[in-house]
Order: sequence, then C-alpha cells, then structure tokens
Amino acid sequence: MPTLTLKFKKKTVEKYHLKKGEALTIGRMENNDVVIENLAVSGRHAKIDSVDDGFLLTDLKSKNGSFVNKQLVSSHWLKHGDAIDIGKHTLVFACEEGEPRPDDAPAVGMDQTMVMDTAKHREMMAKSPAKMEPQMPEKEEPIGVLSFLAGGEGEVELSKKLARIGKKPSSDIVVRGLMVGQTAATISKRPNGYYLSYVEGISKPKVNGETVKKSVMLKEFDVIEIGSVKMQFVYK
Repeated sequence: MPTLTLKFKKKTVEKYHLKKGEALTIGRMENNDVVIENLAVSGRHAKIDSVDDGFLLTDLKSKNGSFVNKQLVSSHWLKHGDAIDIGKHTLVFACEEGEPRPDDAPAVGMDQTMVMDTAKHREMMAKSPAKMEPQMPEKEEPIGVLSFLAGGEGEVELSKKLARIGKKPSSDIVVRGLMVGQTAATISKRPNGYYLSYVEGISKPKVNGETVKKSVMLKEFDVIEIGSVKMQFVYK
C-alpha cells in the first residue's frame, strides 16, 4: 500500500500507510491521523481521500496553504514521488515497489486561489515554474444533485469533490441499515462527471437495480439504492 513519509529538515519523523477506502487527516490537533506540532500548521490542515485506485489531497482552507512539488494547491491527485509541504514539514507520497501506481489523474480545483503573505509562501512562489498569465473565464459546470425518492426528503447538492454515504454520523448522506457500512459508498466529482464507488459493508449500493461492486459513472436520472434509501441523480 502507498506510504506517506513525514520529514523535517530532510530527517524522517514518521511513516504512515494509506489504506484503500479510508481517509487520512493532517493537522496540528491531536485527533488527526498525521499530527504536525507546528504553529504554521492549521488545526485541521488537509486530508487525503482514497478514491477508487487514486488518492486525492485536499487543503481544508488552511491559513498557510498546502504545496505539492512547490506549487500551491487546493486539491491534487497524488502521484508517486510527490512532495507535500505543510508548514515547515514535508510529506512524501510513494508507492511500494511492484504495486500498481495511481493513474496520472488531472488535478482539480486549481482555479481556487488562496491569498497568502508569508516568507514560506513567497519562497515557494518564487521557485514555482508556473507563469501568472491571464486566463479566459471558464464555463460554468453543471452541478450534480441527489433527489430522495425514499428514505429521506429533499435533495443533496454534490458540490464537494467527494461525498460520503453510510452509517457514520459525519457522512454527507446518513443511511440506516444493519448491513450498511460506516462508509458504504462515495461519490467523487471528476473532470468528466460523477462516479459512485462501493467502499464497505455487506449491503452494496445499486444503480438502476444493478449492484455496484467497484465504481460506475453516473448518468442523469440514474436511480441509486443504498440500504433503505433510494435517490435519483440529476444535473441542475
């Protein structure tokens, strides 16, 4: 499984394993999976989500930002050898020899710019090869929505890059049921659409009556069933 190696001034501090189907949080608070005791690090600074065969780093609106390979990011699909700078520490993402490596998925959310004025930020921006060129305004993308057909009311807008569905109270959509997993499934927003992925639990999600064993791209008007909940996927 992939690893994260925490370093400070090129010295290894700790090594962490990234497990498929699980999330890992990074920050100064003790309830994080990776605790970095440094005042330049926010309480909850960033997280890494397992999405299908890839791993997505997301900055949690931290005060000093997250950098990957010296470039400021709001989210980034991690690749073997990526160096994540958080405060004065570095986390190196690496796959073990012989194991499949995440696809070179395009980074998303790079249009979200954070304004910072720190010595660390200025140093990294000076070294960054990216050029500040004017860009054409992007077309507004349609947002996916889940409308409850049974087991709930109203609708849920899929504006986040990753939405969790399951019994865990912190899930974006909480589903009841004895056989439903704590995180039964996720819906990830990618450049080409929305993907529903099975994560855990005896009760697997269904799309249009077909059991989802791994991952499926959602089409408009697809009907999703998880436990006692039935929802329809539409764009708005």
